[in-house]
Amino acid sequence: MTRPANTFAGLDLLAALGVVVIWGLNFVAMKYSLRDFTPFQLGFFRYVFAVLPLIFFVPRPRLSWRWLVPAGLAQLGQFGLLFVALQVGMTAALASVLMQTQVFFTTLLGVALLGERLSGPLRAGLALAAVGLLCFGLNFAGGSATAGITVLGLVLNLGAASMWAASNIVARKAQAAQPGYDPLQFVVWMSLVPILPFGAMALFFEPAATHDQWRHASLGGWLGVAYLGWFATIVAYAMWTGLLKRHPANRVAPFSLGVPVIGLAAGMLTLGEHVTAWQWAGSACVVAALGVVMFGGRFGARRRPAAVRGL
Repeated sequence: MTRPANTFAGLDLLAALGVVVIWGLNFVAMKYSLRDFTPFQLGFFRYVFAVLPLIFFVPRPRLSWRWLVPAGLAQLGQFGLLFVALQVGMTAALASVLMQTQVFFTTLLGVALLGERLSGPLRAGLALAAVGLLCFGLNFAGGSATAGITVLGLVLNLGAASMWAASNIVARKAQAAQPGYDPLQFVVWMSLVPILPFGAMALFFEPAATHDQWRHASLGGWLGVAYLGWFATIVAYAMWTGLLKRHPANRVAPFSLGVPVIGLAAGMLTLGEHVTAWQWAGSACVVAALGVVMFGGRFGARRRPAAVRGL
């Protein structure tokens, strides 16, 4: 029997699940590393680790810099905003949930820029995600930070998710323009782009008193940076980009459904983070929205033949 187009199976399915685990633990590594690094220092070293030593062994992809530069700048925006959010008021547990709103930003950008269709499950998922964000907003009814989250941290986190969506769209457009590029080559060479901007931002936007903070980083802090650079960036993004090459963006993005589950558990178990009732409600709505997007089309496809038989 011929496998339907765009069906996840075999190595693609394993790659998607591997990305979920790596990115689920990613947020705890960020929190640990931010104890020893400023946000922009962390961004700088993350991408230094991402390119070294692979840049000396991995050839440049058969891809124009017109795609590598936007992809790298999207990474700069994503992690610049996320690292600052984690510092000014965001827990690792809830960051893992809020970053998954990239699915809906990706969907909207896919419709606007790639001509992808906004299906019924996607519309339902967007509505549920909006309810989830409302729950997060109601968490601030008293006007103060609760359970380690501030309004600024929430806004920055959503901004980071939108930049992740932009990165997804760049990968898809790059594939359409120059098919056949190697995902690992793409990620390694794209990672060159954020290094200098992160270094410049650390020098100009972070307090002078923190410029030497990285020199006193603990072994755990450096291990966190290594995890972010080698696993969360190179390994996971190479697999993610490969999936985006072979499948539509709105089919790949929903696999991040498992990331908040692992992220929530890891944040609570390893960092002792607390989640309020409104935050649980918001998280449940976002995860449910992801589930609707991921499985709603399959459920509808099963029901339609049954309905036809009943006519």
